[in-house]
Amino acid sequence: MTRTSAIKPLAKPYLATIALLSVALAWGAAFVVMKPAINEQPFYDFLATRFTIAALIMIAARPSVLRQLTPKLWLTGLPLGVILGLAYVTQTLALELTTAAITGFLTGLYVVLTPLMAWLFLRTKVTLTVAGGVALATAGLALISITDIGIQPGHVWGVICAALYAAHIIGLARFSSSFSAYPLTIVQLLAVAAVSWFGALLDGYQAPPNEGVWQAVLFTAVFATAIAFFVQTWAQARMDASRVAIILTSEVVFTALIAVGIGQEQLALNTGLGGALMVAAMLLVEWPTRKKSDPPPSLLS
Repeated sequence: MTRTSAIKPLAKPYLATIALLSVALAWGAAFVVMKPAINEQPFYDFLATRFTIAALIMIAARPSVLRQLTPKLWLTGLPLGVILGLAYVTQTLALELTTAAITGFLTGLYVVLTPLMAWLFLRTKVTLTVAGGVALATAGLALISITDIGIQPGHVWGVICAALYAAHIIGLARFSSSFSAYPLTIVQLLAVAAVSWFGALLDGYQAPPNEGVWQAVLFTAVFATAIAFFVQTWAQARMDASRVAIILTSEVVFTALIAVGIGQEQLALNTGLGGALMVAAMLLVEWPTRKKSDPPPSLLS
């Protein structure tokens, strides 16, 4: 069911920022958890299992949501979910053709592409503050991720992936405030699952082979998918797309911190400097300057 009434103001405007940071943390942790798992199960098969379980969990937690899946909601949610699913596909292609570090940097370019595409398609003004935050976040991503120079086919797929992520963020910013977050999230997850199953079935689906992979599937399905995408959909009804993109780039920082914390990687100087620049970008963009007459909207009922 679509919402026809105006969204009430949040009592605490910073909640949307905290919510998005929690999403970035969950995604950062998921990357570390997935890294060994996808060495034992094909990437498409892992994603198909993950997104299917996530959608089923959300439906089981609130079965009445099925009555809210109106034709208008499907028409909005399915394209958004397909875009997100294709982003995962192109990211996989980039990973196969270039290094994970370069793929991470190229994917993170959505922080640059989001405000540019929002200006192009939605005529959203790019302020100097947002432009400065984009520059800082991009520099931080470069310091953390870039390890070589040169244009390769994998780089092209990585840029396409970033454009798809930016399109998804813009799409949510444009349409999420017109629907309840919960059913819209379910439709998107089902669409991503369908895209993933298409890839998985091309060469024969393989189930998670052991307990460790199942643990990774369940962690990412619950925390990095069902909960994270619901929170993202809710928060994007309360914040412009450019700010969302910059905050979500902190996923790279969380990934580095977690990987270092568990001994998977060593903290290099460039990683520390890059993380500091990304935090500075978020502080610059999110520093309280919002006018009292224009508060962000509140939680969905």
